[in-house]
Amino acid sequence: MSSGVKVVERENMVKSVSRALDIIQLISMKKGGLGVTEIANQIDINKSSVYRILSTLVQYGFIEQDEITGRYKLGYKFLEISSKLLESIDLREEAKPFLQELEEETNEVIHLVVYDQGEVVYIEKLEGNEVLRMHSKVGKRAPMHCTSVGKAILAHLPTNDVIEILDRKGMPMHTDQTITDKNRFLKELIGVKQKGYALDLEENEYGITCIAAPIFDHLEKVVAAVSISGPTMRMSGQRLEELKERVPEIAKRISARLGHVHHNQIT
Repeated sequence: MSSGVKVVERENMVKSVSRALDIIQLISMKKGGLGVTEIANQIDINKSSVYRILSTLVQYGFIEQDEITGRYKLGYKFLEISSKLLESIDLREEAKPFLQELEEETNEVIHLVVYDQGEVVYIEKLEGNEVLRMHSKVGKRAPMHCTSVGKAILAHLPTNDVIEILDRKGMPMHTDQTITDKNRFLKELIGVKQKGYALDLEENEYGITCIAAPIFDHLEKVVAAVSISGPTMRMSGQRLEELKERVPEIAKRISARLGHVHHNQIT
């Protein structure tokens, strides 16, 4: 076989794959599925080609045909593949490039925490270039009521769960800025949810101010939070104004890597 024929064959194969992906994309957007004619009209290829591609996709379980309507819809193979992908996602690895981006921009300490049994656990800490002495370290647990990461997560948990955590863990005073009144704290959480970020204004450690935003998984559940911490003199009102857009934006990008779909609303 001449090399020219091989090139043509390869190009045809690539074209078939490309068309198959176009068809999958099209079908995925239509809840009730699509018929052969509708697909052919929308991607401008003849019906016999569409039918041939669909038959192959059906054979492999990527597309199914409704026995009653005859329309084609997504097959369960996608669910199987996506569940394997979700199982293989490592939050720390997925978040790392975004945390590094924040560290380079701000030179401050960046934390990634996960929620676990009424507390937050630090799973990543980038030190920044500025010297900052903090109690936090990877693997260490911290309370939720006086940390920005804790508040960011609590704001997206059911109120009953929040009250249960506060009752079980208490609200000990870490500094004279710590909120220890339950009603005042619950009101603050409403504001956190509306704004999309949480602040720790020297509530956990004297001289340290933090800003955090929540991270969601593919089930729209809050699972983690990302924060920037710095000395209060550097984390001025003006600086927090600049960061209040940036931190939630980074959190949304990490959430997207976990399969969360943002619907242009407060999540």
